Amino acid sequence: MTSHSFPTARGHWDKGRSVDQGNRAWFLGRLTHLPYPPLSSAQLKRLDEHRYSSAGCSLLEPVMQCYWEWLVGHVPTWIAPNLITIVGLLTNIATTLVLVCYCPTATEEAPQWTYLLCAGGLFIYQSLDAIDGKQARRTGSSSPLGELFDHGCDSLSTVFVVLGTCIALQLGTHPDWMFFCCFAGIFLFYCAHWQTYVSGVLRFGLIDVTEVQVLIIVMHLLAAIGGQAFWQAPIPIVNIQMKIVPALCTLVGAVLTCASYFRVIFTGGVGKNGSTIAGTSVLSPILHIGSVIVLAVMIHKKSAVQLFERHPCVYILAFGFVSAKITNKLVVAHMTKSEMHLHDMALLGPGLLFLDQYFNSFIDEHLVLWVALVFSGFEMARYCISVCDQIASHLNISVFRIQPRTQLLQQHATGAQS
Repeated sequence: MTSHSFPTARGHWDKGRSVDQGNRAWFLGRLTHLPYPPLSSAQLKRLDEHRYSSAGCSLLEPVMQCYWEWLVGHVPTWIAPNLITIVGLLTNIATTLVLVCYCPTATEEAPQWTYLLCAGGLFIYQSLDAIDGKQARRTGSSSPLGELFDHGCDSLSTVFVVLGTCIALQLGTHPDWMFFCCFAGIFLFYCAHWQTYVSGVLRFGLIDVTEVQVLIIVMHLLAAIGGQAFWQAPIPIVNIQMKIVPALCTLVGAVLTCASYFRVIFTGGVGKNGSTIAGTSVLSPILHIGSVIVLAVMIHKKSAVQLFERHPCVYILAFGFVSAKITNKLVVAHMTKSEMHLHDMALLGPGLLFLDQYFNSFIDEHLVLWVALVFSGFEMARYCISVCDQIASHLNISVFRIQPRTQLLQQHATGAQS
């Protein structure tokens, strides 16, 4: 009797364990996914019709293409393009966070190796970001999911790149310049996809992302070699510190780039009567990024405890996560030819900061800032995971794995017959 009772008890234990695992998986799924599908069936249908289109070539791209072609040739064909993208993003985030830990107010001087680490992390990110599309074409695994995943990772990486650059320059000693440089970088990336939403074509200028990333790598190397003294050194005649030169270049570059983007936005609409690709107003996307920037400026200027000056890195990341989610929604709107809705839960974090100030900071502003950071990051991650999972399920593909070529051919054949 005992010999029979043990398997039965064990069977109940195994069954209970599987139920617990199922409950944990259900809870994790509810936590990391939106409670509703982010895309409608009509949007998914239009996503199937989407084709990537780009124009233009930057100065360094022809030179870098030789290196990128060599690099992708050494990547095993079983590695998925999205896996390459996410590894590059995580590398960039990790190396920047190391710098943030040493310089939380962007006024401290970090050890030499941290700047070298950031330069290397950005170079790795740039290299992997450049070859993910080549790997997709090489393995026959190109899909709308890959394009969205690539742009989504870029939107988040932009936040960390501009933050790491300001820390390397120690721009925390000039908080207004740091605020401008960080939000200018975020805004320009948004505008690049704004003009794509209007014209249907992603355009590259002579000086574009590749050139800017190379310059940032050089700035990290200069910070490692020259240290704090280099960026604080005054420039003769004009009598400004060396660190202000990149900030002034950012100002000039932002003006020129915005002029180019808005020329396309105002005149390049491919929809009815010059509207966006989705038939909406070409000015409608300004409401989303404008809400983020206006809130950021108001909270920065009205803070009674100098919130941005004391916690610039947390501040930039909190608003950067909101901007990254909004940029992702803009990319999705372009790929699915649909309207962007203004209401967004990610704005709740900045909204809490605004309300707290409105009621004379009855809750410590620093605490509310950390709550906004966590909530904004959570909302961005949940949206991105939900969209990627829904598109992957719709296309019957995996996000981080390459399907066997025979299976892909069968899917293409089935799609052609239908």
